[in-house]
Amino acid sequence: MTVDIPYYAAAGNEIELFEQAWKNRLPVLIKGPTGVGKTRFVAHMAARLGLPLFTVACHDDLTAADLVGRHLIGDGATYWSDGPLTRAVREGGICYLDEVVEARKDTTVVIHPLADHRRVLPIDRTGEVLHAPDNFMLVVSYNPGYQNFMKGMKPSTRQRFVSLRFDFPEAAREEAVLKGETGCDDMTAKRLVSIGRALRALKDVDLEEVASTRLLVYAAILIRAGMEPTEACRASLVESLTDDAEVAQALMEVVLATFGK
Repeated sequence: MTVDIPYYAAAGNEIELFEQAWKNRLPVLIKGPTGVGKTRFVAHMAARLGLPLFTVACHDDLTAADLVGRHLIGDGATYWSDGPLTRAVREGGICYLDEVVEARKDTTVVIHPLADHRRVLPIDRTGEVLHAPDNFMLVVSYNPGYQNFMKGMKPSTRQRFVSLRFDFPEAAREEAVLKGETGCDDMTAKRLVSIGRALRALKDVDLEEVASTRLLVYAAILIRAGMEPTEACRASLVESLTDDAEVAQALMEVVLATFGK
């Protein structure tokens, strides 16, 4: 059977490092801004290695039971239902905790025994201690830009991982990503990447997040589908980055300077 490997353009040695971590049963932490390809990279590597992928989008209300599992009631009986982390340990594969710092600190503690030499998952409610098979891998990601005193990764957690730093790609690589993802033409890719880099360099505009590669991909998709380029950029970039009308106008000036009125 042919495996469909998601498109990914490497920036450096991250593929080799991930493969070596996998071979040596080491957990991996990926840190970088929103929309630079962290999740796509994990999906690419799972397909490349032929592994099932169990993805958990972490959030403030994520509990340990959401990861490990819980007892449910059905047909007049109580039964145990594995969470995604437990399924990955039982079946093998990659368990990917996306934006792990969004989860409560008491929740992330459950990954500690899986992320060191023990590679075990204690399940208190069933009395089991699961030993991770050789084909299990734990991967987590987070955006350091969102970290603050109340929401950061504890050193005791971070130091259990081999770490990869992702950042916005250089222009040529970002153009290759847009063309590989969307099939857009060279000029469209160049113009969108130029806009993205210009928006990231703005000093006098207050944005919580800058333009991600993901948003540039969205704009390229709309343009390739026939939408007028400035309107595609307004919908995909400008309105996604700000709710402030004056800031939106400033961002649109960058778009208009590239695509014209």
